[in-house]
Amino acid sequence: MVDTSFATRKFQKELNAGTSSLVLLNVLSRSKEPMYGYQIAKLLEENGPDLPLMKQGTLYPVLRSLEENGLLSSVVEPSVSGPPRRYYTITPEGHEALKDWLEIWKQTKKFVDTILKG
Repeated sequence: MVDTSFATRKFQKELNAGTSSLVLLNVLSRSKEPMYGYQIAKLLEENGPDLPLMKQGTLYPVLRSLEENGLLSSVVEPSVSGPPRRYYTITPEGHEALKDWLEIWKQTKKFVDTILKG
């Protein structure tokens, strides 16, 4: 009998890789205020507790990558209750990318749904 758990984990990781950036840009585009990583993680957890698509350990590298690509900006502010926090805001370029990525997502989802339904 073949153990498919490795293949399943690999598929989930690859699928999450692209969607994580889309989700983070969307969360930050809807936020009226800058958000810090833990705050974003809690929001994602509350909205999808049964869908562990993004663990906190993967959240921060994706945020940094989006910032390095000019889609997010950040500022570090002192915290009263702990270490300083890095607050993220979506940039105008991030809004443009999000618009493009949402269209790509819709097309991809439609294609996959059509093929899977036969």
